[in-house]
Amino acid sequence: MPKQKTHKASKKRFRVSATGKLMRSQAGKKHLNSHKTGKRKRQLRKKLAEVGVVAKKYAAHIGG
Repeated sequence: MPKQKTHKASKKRFRVSATGKLMRSQAGKKHLNSHKTGKRKRQLRKKLAEVGVVAKKYAAHIGG
């Protein structure tokens, strides 16, 4: 049986933490930032940990 290929789009968007959680960036920080407050932009910098069945599936897709 052939090896499973890495899903390249998922690899660019997510990373797997040392504990196996799927980490992702928050949306809403790329453009149209001038009217957003500094507090809001600061909070959007943080990474989020995805949980659940879908997160496990994506972690497997990117080799985690």
